[in-house]
Amino acid sequence: MKLNKYILLIGALGLALQSYSQEGTIKRAAKDYDKFSYVKTSEVLLTVANEGYKSVDLFQKLGNSFYFNNKMEEASKWYGELMMLNEDVDLEYYYRYAQTLKSIKNYSEADKWMQKFASIKSDDLRAKSFTSKLDYLSSIENVSENFAVENMDINTEYSDFGSNQYKNKLVFSSSRELTEKLYKWNEQPYLELFTATRQNDGSYANVEKFDDVINTKYHESTASFLPNDRIVYFTRNNYYRKRLKRDGTGINRLQLYRAIFQKNGSWGGVKSVHFNSINYSVAHPSVNAKGDKLYFASDMPGTQGKSDIYVVGINEDGTLGVPKNLGMIINTEDQETFPYINSKGDLYYSSNGLNGLGGLDIYMIRDFEEKFSSNQPLTVENVGKPINSSKDDFGYYENLGTKEGFFTSNRDGGKGDDDIYSFKIPDCLQNIDGFVFDKKTKDLITGATVRLYEESDKEVSSMIIGVDGKYMFSDLRCEKEYLVRVEKENYSTDEDRIVTTDIRNQTVSLDLEIELETIPLTKGTNLREAINLNPIYFDLDKFNIRIDAEIELQKIIAILKQYPNIKIYIKSHTDSRATKAYNDILSSKRNVSIIKYLVNIGGIDTNRLTGKGYGERQLSNKCANDVKCLEEEHQQNRRSDFIIVEN
Repeated sequence: MKLNKYILLIGALGLALQSYSQEGTIKRAAKDYDKFSYVKTSEVLLTVANEGYKSVDLFQKLGNSFYFNNKMEEASKWYGELMMLNEDVDLEYYYRYAQTLKSIKNYSEADKWMQKFASIKSDDLRAKSFTSKLDYLSSIENVSENFAVENMDINTEYSDFGSNQYKNKLVFSSSRELTEKLYKWNEQPYLELFTATRQNDGSYANVEKFDDVINTKYHESTASFLPNDRIVYFTRNNYYRKRLKRDGTGINRLQLYRAIFQKNGSWGGVKSVHFNSINYSVAHPSVNAKGDKLYFASDMPGTQGKSDIYVVGINEDGTLGVPKNLGMIINTEDQETFPYINSKGDLYYSSNGLNGLGGLDIYMIRDFEEKFSSNQPLTVENVGKPINSSKDDFGYYENLGTKEGFFTSNRDGGKGDDDIYSFKIPDCLQNIDGFVFDKKTKDLITGATVRLYEESDKEVSSMIIGVDGKYMFSDLRCEKEYLVRVEKENYSTDEDRIVTTDIRNQTVSLDLEIELETIPLTKGTNLREAINLNPIYFDLDKFNIRIDAEIELQKIIAILKQYPNIKIYIKSHTDSRATKAYNDILSSKRNVSIIKYLVNIGGIDTNRLTGKGYGERQLSNKCANDVKCLEEEHQQNRRSDFIIVEN
């Protein structure tokens, strides 16, 4: 993609040419350079450079001439020559050099120049993006997917880009219409809007001009429609009522226009939107699913980079409100452009100011509209391969109903300058995994059966976990509720519900804990701990059995009856309040009360029961006499233990 042919950086390159040897040749090139005729400029400057002349100014302009025509390998060569001069240059050339190196996949060298750029210009958002994720390549690789992207049959050797759908047609921009008048930037015909009709097999064919009222002899591109298909917004040069308008420096900007579908089946009523200006560009509209918001790119006042993403409200009559910049989370000092908002409110856009694979990469923010309106945090994600490449990737569009996706790229292997690629949106599938632990010991459990149920309680899958204690269920539908249940003999059953997200190929983790139900009846086992017995609490200064304690003692009775050979030793304790002598007596009385309850109420043989009161000698916490504690903490010490002494 010729970066600024479609984006917005018009007029930003008007750098003064300095005089030097070969002055006549350079001056002739300067005239074309200032008019952005970069194809012709590069030829002239290349001749001068090949004759051995070297200067900062020459290498900057020569590098720019290739950079802005997206000939990154050549641009990289001359920016490299610029850096070898070891002279002071604008830091922006560090950044551009890094971008050209990425474009030819020399990422290690690109990162070195980004480090230099970031070390000097640390407050730059592009620098912050780079330093915040130095492992960006592996991060992009992690989100990349393996699905086919197809170079569409409608592409030509010229520029074809920026798709959208209108009824059963694909609307796109192209410079295929051969005319005598060529655009000086790249010596190609001017852009116009075209349509291709969807065929029964899902392909697109029968390319036609979109509309003769909307198309003019200058650039038209990137159309977006209201949900009722009655109003279209599109990009055009500042050409209105057969007049081409320029700013004070002679530059013609891009603007947004609105057209209304007429009763005769054509488009009409073309109007310029109210915030267009001869002094800045406005371009690349995208209407949301509700038809009440329009997103676009612009370098209007308030833009922090070369172009930013904006949003504006749409009134009922199709007129627009006051634009709002989407802010620094999205926009950088470089170019953010080609916004697209899908039917779920996810925002896609292209940027060359964030960590990417090279050139423009496509990024997304999930559930953007909801999060932006409610001031929730926004997370920008690189969509990864195969949509992104080391070249320019932009103009993303998707139809979630038909599962069709489109984007534009000038990657290697294409038919022309920029080509439109199509792909089938993969089914949104996820994985659920996790570990199964012993609730008490936190050890991994092996041999348990884990079952997966849909929300209707229909079993979908099951597996027996191995020695690693891990389970996994794959290829589950996104945004759906599942129930995971784990079972194992002699253990309690545990289950939990989980809802998958809307992120393809994501793995959602859910750990489960199960509790051993078989009691280890070995010598020295404390039954209070083995069966998670609630403490046998006593009231202050009391030794009678409380009602809540009776429930716990009944559990002891049940075990003693089930295993008649068990003998237990009962230890009763008090808190630290009162004297030690008093507490010794009180704990002994409590011990006797427990034994009497087990014998008289439970029918347990007294020969199986022994015990002793320990007073405050074995406190379970810090609450000694000289420590101030809450009542709940003191109560923890008024307890009893049941130790197996014979089995």
